[in-house]
Amino acid sequence: QLSCLLRMVTLHGIPKDWDSYPKDLLLFLSPSDYAGTGSCSQFFNNIGEANLDVLPRESPQRKQLLLEALACLKIPGTQINEENAEILGRLLCDLGGEYIRSSGGILLKHLSQCESFLPDQEEAIRDVISSGNTTFGPPAAWSAFTLRELTGLIPVFDHNILREIPK
Repeated sequence: QLSCLLRMVTLHGIPKDWDSYPKDLLLFLSPSDYAGTGSCSQFFNNIGEANLDVLPRESPQRKQLLLEALACLKIPGTQINEENAEILGRLLCDLGGEYIRSSGGILLKHLSQCESFLPDQEEAIRDVISSGNTTFGPPAAWSAFTLRELTGLIPVFDHNILREIPK
């Protein structure tokens, strides 16, 4: 339905007020189409607010969006900074384990918004948390506030992490 709606909206070209349309429509638009109305970082900022689950998790379209976002933001290698994490929004949920490890604790709060994780992402999250090198510190120093901040990641915690968290 969204794909069909996009065709109707763009029948006579890309509208100038594109940012006033539902963010989910952007999932079916290419960044080059959007370029005439705004920057690619603005495009991916809007994509980051869209419901990515409209596209299947491993779909080529969703993978392509992430690749284009990384290229647009000129992210060299696998380290994501806080500013880029904000722009990527929900696209962070599709980053591989190597990005999670390289970026350290910067991504944890953002990742806690994700619906689910692939096994390599779960392992990377556990590695980062176990290292204790995050803004949250080691699990032994966590409070109830910390757990609320990381609620979405709790299912990923293994016995070793859970054992360290103070009662």
